[in-house]
Amino acid sequence: MATLKDAKRVVVKIGSALLVDRETGDLRADWLRAIADDIASLRARGADVVLVSSGSIALGRGILGLPMTELPLEQSQAAAAVGQIRLARAWQEALAPHDLTTAQVLVTLEDSADRRRYLNSRATLSTLLGFGTVPIVNENDTVATDEIRYGDNDRLAAQVAATVGADLLVLLSDVDGLYTGNPQHDPSAQRLDIIDHITPEIEGMAGDAGSGLSKGGMKTKVLAAKTATASGCAMIIMHGADPHPLQRLQDGAPNTLFTPQLDPHAARKRWISAMKPQGVLCVDAGAAKALSSGKSLLPAGLRGVEGRFGRGDPVEIRLQSGESLGQGLSRYTATEARAIAGRHSSEIEAVLGYPGRAVLIHRDDMAL
Repeated sequence: MATLKDAKRVVVKIGSALLVDRETGDLRADWLRAIADDIASLRARGADVVLVSSGSIALGRGILGLPMTELPLEQSQAAAAVGQIRLARAWQEALAPHDLTTAQVLVTLEDSADRRRYLNSRATLSTLLGFGTVPIVNENDTVATDEIRYGDNDRLAAQVAATVGADLLVLLSDVDGLYTGNPQHDPSAQRLDIIDHITPEIEGMAGDAGSGLSKGGMKTKVLAAKTATASGCAMIIMHGADPHPLQRLQDGAPNTLFTPQLDPHAARKRWISAMKPQGVLCVDAGAAKALSSGKSLLPAGLRGVEGRFGRGDPVEIRLQSGESLGQGLSRYTATEARAIAGRHSSEIEAVLGYPGRAVLIHRDDMAL
């Protein structure tokens, strides 16, 4: 199980109340610089870092002079449009002195519910991390309606952690963990340091109250923990308002740790293997040998395509003899796969008439 000291891929969720001063509506610049130092330290030791950052609506609200009360949808979207620019620039300016490049990624619930969009999001984030960038993810509040919203960045962060195969998710909050009761009203309430299983009793301990600037209460954090731990990612809730919260976590600051059910790699393989295949890809012995050694499936090894499937759909991988090797998520439709079967990756654009992906099924999207 990963701790912050040894985690290879970390997602950090930062709430509006930590980034934006409640009274002035301005960014907490000193706090932002301090956490940028923490992020730089993680990157320096080789860890990938993804930030799920709230704050666009809170910032835009202040800039537009909107009240602190609940806003109508169109005003929230307008505030997000104004605040998102300021938020992205703030992260860029905070991380630039550490020679870290930032990238803005805006998503909606549909991007994880739809398998093709999910694969696009996963591929984009993986590529950005491969380039050494620090992606800044936020819900696309400028276009999201209630029907396509995550609704809070706790659950968005958990979905991002599952998408990128993170081994640790850190929720920086205005509380230092999950308590047996509300510590503001119950002096006997105790913080739970480690939670191995999220039981109905644990869920019942979570209240609904959030801060004035944020939408997520403890209940959303427990829901996020269910998503994260099921995908093989550990999750931590800790108090993040003081400077250098990640360094304090590494030094032993109080927190609640939700332990993962599986490692991220195994959890993803189990998820893929449980899907119902929509078609079949028949491969030759050379491709089978490459797959057994951990390689991706290339078009050159494809000898036949059965069924009708779209990009992102699960397909069975078989030898020409009929022996099943496993299954994976296809990066091409059935029609496209038939067209490029047996071709080298360099020929894909000439065959299809547009640039394609080098592999049919990436090794990370395969369960053998």
